Amino acid sequence: MKSLRFSLIQKNFVVGGIEENKEKIISSVEEVQKLKPDFIVFPELSLVGYPPEDLLLKHAFIEENAEALKEITKRTSKYDSVIIVGFVDKDDDIYNAAAVIQKGEVRGVYRKILLPNYGVFDEKRYFSSGHKPLNVEYNGIKVGISVCEDIWIPDGPVMEEIADGAMILVNISSSPYHIQKGLSREEMLKVRASDSRAAVVYVNSVGGQDELVFDGHSLVIDEMGKVIGRGPDFDEAVLTSDVIIPHIVNANLHDPRRREMAKNSSERTKLIVLDKIENVEREEIKEKEISHSLEIEEEIFKALSLGVRDYVKKNGFEKVLIGLSGGMDSSLVAAVAVEALGNENVVGVLMPSMYSSKSSVEDAEKLAKNLGIRTYTISIEEVFDSYLKVLKPIFAGTQPNITEENLQARIRGNYLMALSNKFGWLVLTTGNKSEMSVGYATLYGDMAGGFAVIKDLYKTMVYKVARWYNKWKGREVIPQNVFVKPPSAELKPGQVDQDSLPPYDILDAILDLYIEKDLSPNEIVEAGFDKNIVEKTVKMVDRNEYKRRQSPPGVKLTTRAFGRDRRLPITNHYR
Repeated sequence: MKSLRFSLIQKNFVVGGIEENKEKIISSVEEVQKLKPDFIVFPELSLVGYPPEDLLLKHAFIEENAEALKEITKRTSKYDSVIIVGFVDKDDDIYNAAAVIQKGEVRGVYRKILLPNYGVFDEKRYFSSGHKPLNVEYNGIKVGISVCEDIWIPDGPVMEEIADGAMILVNISSSPYHIQKGLSREEMLKVRASDSRAAVVYVNSVGGQDELVFDGHSLVIDEMGKVIGRGPDFDEAVLTSDVIIPHIVNANLHDPRRREMAKNSSERTKLIVLDKIENVEREEIKEKEISHSLEIEEEIFKALSLGVRDYVKKNGFEKVLIGLSGGMDSSLVAAVAVEALGNENVVGVLMPSMYSSKSSVEDAEKLAKNLGIRTYTISIEEVFDSYLKVLKPIFAGTQPNITEENLQARIRGNYLMALSNKFGWLVLTTGNKSEMSVGYATLYGDMAGGFAVIKDLYKTMVYKVARWYNKWKGREVIPQNVFVKPPSAELKPGQVDQDSLPPYDILDAILDLYIEKDLSPNEIVEAGFDKNIVEKTVKMVDRNEYKRRQSPPGVKLTTRAFGRDRRLPITNHYR
């Protein structure tokens, strides 16, 4: 054969939505038939969604997944294409697996061998590990099948498939996003292709699942490590590419490494010979522009938008509610929400107090007008005065402090939750990672809500993404004054964040070293930071773990997101 054609189905599958996922798989198979692909490839666990977590402990869930696979097999039997679907395989235990389907029959099953158990992954809790790599032979061409992690390790299972003669490596994946993950993943796959002198066909999920976002960025890479097809980031797509077989054969004639690998292989790879398909006439795929990589700020904004859209829609909400303070954080969250859901589904609430500056109220109103969202204005002054009056006998003899500040935040939280309960709107909280790291947030106040959009985005990056957003829109949607005024919670006269925190550029640099890099305070000081500032920052991070445990879920953006990635005990004497 001169080539094999692969259609990669980069689509948004729903955790637990076996029925809807099944129908999406079948309709996708039908959709690509006009292209006459040899292989139609779906992402990892596409039938059940990823990650299914403790749904995998339910016997009925496993059985329903098995029945759905049977129906997919039956309803696609009239097509010649080989279909690869991610599902849960059950035998003596359960396995993260790929089914190889041809003409109404499951011809083979590959079970994931390397089960990740780091970061957000917890696969060893649920699955047994497979033991044997799998090649399928299609019209004399060997194609190696693998699942996600199996291709990440240089000497992993796919190299056994190469040693056994695989010319193409097909990897199905559900690889969660973090900043620039797509680029690092692409570089790894290019190396794997060029090192093995085999084409790599890689399909990744797209969509939001609780804190996780899957960015798509599916790839077809030739035997020299050149990208010949790239799916878009954060959007559904079908990527169809032809892999040229003579090019792979020729590359291996000039490279002796595969011969050495074959000589040393001990035939540990399982081989399944598929039915021979006569060459079919089909139109060539027209040259099209390969999707470009995104700059960091655009990547982050799209990840946030997708995370918000899927969390809201998949959980049955229609509208969201945001407290608009006139500050940068709430401005960016509102912009993300409008992009994700449309301005008709976003409601803003202004909740001024006696400490709210005129400019902040005006900035919030201007933002809402620019975004085209409906707003309500509800003062907190009367309720705050009532709180102080009720508490006055107990507070007698004390001086005002953070208690009175937090009362204001909690009144605002109550307002938002009342509107949420009454109208069924989901409250989006607006705290950023800098604040969440050091506890500069109020439990049951500004932390009250259903989804914390930017909880994994440091303050300095919030400003960068906001600037990109205005540039992208070609106009000043987020008012310029929001960029230039000092950040403030406005809970007492003349308050600015730097009354309590180091400047954000210094704070974020220290937080990056302590949280993302896990450096000790002494190592951070040795990196050039002031000892007193470092010790104060680290102390705030350590003592506020209890707050972070009570915060809503939010989009994972960094390599060490609180909760799924960074898991520290609340009761903890290590310093």
